[in-house]
Amino acid sequence: MSDIPVIDLSKAPGERAAWDRPAWVVYLWAVCELLFVTNPWQISSGLRVRVLRAFGAEIGRGVVFRPRTRVKFPWKLHVGDRSWVGEGVWFHNQDHIYIGHDVVVSQETFLTTGSHRHRKDMALVTRPITVQDGAWVTSRCVVLGGSQVGRSSLVRPLSLLDGRVIPHGEVWGGNPISFVGKRFVESRAQ
Repeated sequence: MSDIPVIDLSKAPGERAAWDRPAWVVYLWAVCELLFVTNPWQISSGLRVRVLRAFGAEIGRGVVFRPRTRVKFPWKLHVGDRSWVGEGVWFHNQDHIYIGHDVVVSQETFLTTGSHRHRKDMALVTRPITVQDGAWVTSRCVVLGGSQVGRSSLVRPLSLLDGRVIPHGEVWGGNPISFVGKRFVESRAQ
């Protein structure tokens, strides 16, 4: 077994590679996130949105943020009008996350834009996530960097979206994720 390498994590680059803000801003955000965003109390969604905007998040009109939401870096979060963010959603956005208008991201979903060069030196690697207008990422999904959810598409509960592109208007689900069907069925003239 001694011929299988082990990466020395003390030499891994990039502990703060994704910060792109002064340390005091990151630490102040951590306090505000805990008090106003991640807080499990049923405080105002509007207050959560105002605090996120104060730290650089681009959030449209009429957006609902439920309790226990986590946002790693609000300055890398973009949410369109009238979108809903469910309780316990975690935006681990070391790169940008783009959420269109009228999008639902349901409870306990985890969106992460970061990973590591696991075969080399464990350096941080990031890719953005895009969820287009009208899409619904349902409960307890995991969405990895590089993923794109097409317009009005749906990702079923407990699915792993592994960096692929989900076409417009389709339903996908599972692990491994696969095509399930069309979201909207055309009605036939009677």
